[in-house]
Amino acid sequence: MKRFWKEVAVVEDGGWGIALDGRPVRTPQRAPLAVASAALAEAIAAEWRDVGETIDPAAMPMTGLTNAAIDLATPDLTAFAAPVAAYAQSDLFCYRDARDAALQAEQAEAWNPLLAWAEARYDIEFTLTQGVLPVDQPGVTIATLQGAVWAQDAWRITALTPIVTIGGSLVAGLALLENAYEADALWEAVSLDDLYQERRWGADSEAQKARAIHKRDWDNAARFLTLL
Repeated sequence: MKRFWKEVAVVEDGGWGIALDGRPVRTPQRAPLAVASAALAEAIAAEWRDVGETIDPAAMPMTGLTNAAIDLATPDLTAFAAPVAAYAQSDLFCYRDARDAALQAEQAEAWNPLLAWAEARYDIEFTLTQGVLPVDQPGVTIATLQGAVWAQDAWRITALTPIVTIGGSLVAGLALLENAYEADALWEAVSLDDLYQERRWGADSEAQKARAIHKRDWDNAARFLTLL
């Protein structure tokens, strides 16, 4: 779609919306694009101001996440959140390498403090394993972590979705949500295995490109959280 507007404004009316030449922006499902945060509204407006001759959705992540929160998460929050809550059963941090002692040591150093934080924060325990075969987590642990997901609103679950699915860790997502760790530190933790293999065997350009895309999406979701 080509750019058809000249002026972009933030409009306050019991919330904040965006107007293009005085006309309100709507989501793809034609719902009003309205947010509860002035900071988020300003970030969305900046994306619309920066549009060139044609709209590039990839260059408008705050708009895209807002559309997802309104059109996808809000109508059926339980179904939308289910894939995120499922990571309570298979968190990356519970799975350690079965053969490489050096990698095991790095995993323990990076991941054990995060699991300890979650155990203290939610009064739960994790079961650790070596290898990739599924390990059963205690029922209380699963229920408690899933409850922490269900307790969030549509906006925060929208932000959690890329963070948890990219990183493979619900613990990392909750730690970011609760400001227990910085986003960059958590990114290093969820990327540990890839970075270790890269140091050992050398860089793969395609893998680096894919990781850069994931990092961009991770950073956008983390920023979205701070703007809510």
